Amino acid sequence: MTGHIARIRRYPIKSIGGEDLTGASLSAARRLPGDRVWAVLTESGERHAGEGPQPERWLPKSCFLRGVASATLQAVSGGWGQGAPEGPIRLTHPDRTELSFDPESEGARLIEWLRPLWPEDKPAPTRLVRGPTGWTDVNQPWLSILSLSSLRDLESRMGQPLGVERWRANLWVDGWEPFAEQDMIGRILTIGDVELRVTEAIGRCAATSANTETGHPDCDMPAALAGQFGHQNFGVYAEVVTGGQIALNDEIRA
Repeated sequence: MTGHIARIRRYPIKSIGGEDLTGASLSAARRLPGDRVWAVLTESGERHAGEGPQPERWLPKSCFLRGVASATLQAVSGGWGQGAPEGPIRLTHPDRTELSFDPESEGARLIEWLRPLWPEDKPAPTRLVRGPTGWTDVNQPWLSILSLSSLRDLESRMGQPLGVERWRANLWVDGWEPFAEQDMIGRILTIGDVELRVTEAIGRCAATSANTETGHPDCDMPAALAGQFGHQNFGVYAEVVTGGQIALNDEIRA
């Protein structure tokens, strides 16, 4: 089955913002460059982070600010832009003024910017941390791959537009049959000389229930997926087996 890459997206800070790319350089057994490099620890996450300035091991998602605990975070957008993953990050939100800050030295500015977007009854944000690896939800160097055909099918079933941003995928593919990716576990996908091995389906939480334009829930996505398919999966993870350059509109073969 042949499709093409329709979107490439990275998320410099876990659960906060996101941006489109025109291309990327993939390396074997590595995540998408610049993806989930940073995350915002909470008071409850601090006890797992160790005493050093930065955690020395991967930490579970419960240690960080997440959209499942505050839907309004889903409306944050932005990142580094098309350049390398370094320098100032620019973020926007419909209820906040634009923020530009250096994550290496100005994490406290981000914390203050986020406080009005985080519930007072949740463990408070404490600091911005860089991880030894990316802060993805799984402790594996995987990319997430979703299908626009599957999204259009789901939107039709639910009778509402959903958009791509709420899913926080790395690669969006167009041209596959709807939900064909669910049958690709264990298979190799090729993009030119690049090879990706599909590893497992992605289970979805309530963060995907939020409209990313408003930051307010507009559905119960886990329940909708379970009602339609008997599970809460949407999209798949894949590991880079053979690295190389990828770009928008590249052919991807399954």
